[in-house]
Formats: sequence, structure tokens, C-alpha cells
Amino acid sequence: MSEPELPVAVDAARAPVRDLPSVYPPLFAERMAGRMKRPLGALFGLANFGINLTRLAPGAVSALRHAHARQDEFVYVLEGEPTLVTDRGRTPLKPGMCAGFKAGSGDAHQLLNESNRDAVYLEIGDRTPGDSVVYPDDDLVAVGTAGNWRFTRKDGTPY
Repeated sequence: MSEPELPVAVDAARAPVRDLPSVYPPLFAERMAGRMKRPLGALFGLANFGINLTRLAPGAVSALRHAHARQDEFVYVLEGEPTLVTDRGRTPLKPGMCAGFKAGSGDAHQLLNESNRDAVYLEIGDRTPGDSVVYPDDDLVAVGTAGNWRFTRKDGTPY
């Protein structure tokens, strides 16, 4: 059986929206309302890193504030003015600005859309196996790889 033919190019803004709005446990997933991800890398069969075109409605957040142990992340703002929140504080972003998050730095981060219009950005991350993620503001830890996370409380009990 042959594999389906992958596209050569797509209109990113019309790419399919991710089926599952959030992989977080239900208690946390509801906080992702207003976030819409279009997984672009998957459309081309990319396996070593992921690329999402993400839209945040006013009041929405990109993710729970988090830090990866083994996976690097990068964001590039296309539209709107999200606020980057890291351990160093708050940084207003605008189109053309970017930010990177080195694996193992421990610097937890997230984007907030505190404006009155949508924010759109590209998020790019690698898929290094054996990653773990800490969420300093929430009773949550994740272990696994992109798309296959196992979530527990900080004391190790599962959700």
C-alpha cells in the first residue's frame, strides 16, 4: 500500500485546524479557549520538528506557562500584539518580532493576547524524544514527545 501524496505547497491560513484543541487534561484544556492551531509541518510529513500557525482571539493564551527540558521552541509574530510572559517578566510583541526558548533553560513562557484583536504567529518546535515539561504556575508535569504526552500532578499522581 502506498502512502498518500503530500502537497507541494499550501495556503497556510486555509490549512486544516487541529482536531483536538488541547492535549492538556480537561481541567486545563478549557483554559485554551480562543486558541486555534493549524499544524503545518504535519501536512508535509515532517517528523523532526513541528510548525503551527496559531491564532489567539482576544483574551486567549498560547499554552499554560511552561518550560521544556529537551525541546527547543521558537515563535514569530505575524499579526497582532501578544504579550510574552517569561520568568524575566512581560514583553510586548508586535509583527516581525520573534522569541526563542532553549531547551533546559528552565525559563517558563507563554503568549497572552491582551489586545482587542486577534494575534497570529508561527510556533516551531523540535520533537526530541524523552522530553519533559514543567508548568510552574499549575500542578502539572508532562513527560513524552510532541502529541504523546503523559500528564501528572507534581507529586506524580495521574490526571
